[in-house]
Amino acid sequence: MEFKLKAISPEGIESALAKAELYRFLNEPEEAESICQDVLAVEPGHQLALRTLGLALTDQFTGDPSDPYSAAVDAFQQLTDAYERSYYTGLLYERRAKAQLEAGRPPHTITVLLEQAMHAYEQAERMRPTGNDDAILRWNRCARLLHSKLDSEWHREVGIEMGE
Repeated sequence: MEFKLKAISPEGIESALAKAELYRFLNEPEEAESICQDVLAVEPGHQLALRTLGLALTDQFTGDPSDPYSAAVDAFQQLTDAYERSYYTGLLYERRAKAQLEAGRPPHTITVLLEQAMHAYEQAERMRPTGNDDAILRWNRCARLLHSKLDSEWHREVGIEMGE
């Protein structure tokens, strides 16, 4: 038996993407990723498929070097709207930082990722649509995470490394 991928119909794209969102909500990002790949095979550059694919990939981050980081970067860099490209790049860095935090990575690596996320959110904030404060909300979350960690275990770890 041959296991060749089958193409979905162009008329089925909207329904397929709704299913991809559902799978993300059900914490089944691999299924969402697969659906997005099917959509992109029929309509390369489909913006909602690229955005959903990038998010499904970041949903899979565990802090491991094998995380699909490069594929998520690629998906978000193909977004044509500058605001969305900046905003979702910020989410990419933020989610990578949080995954690495959960995996016990050193604080300095997480700090750098959160700062990259905040920089991307600042770019998005400058070009955001009127009334859209999503980038500000994400920036504030990163700032609070940095403050909470600097006031706790990260501060102690840095102190230990410095011989205090």
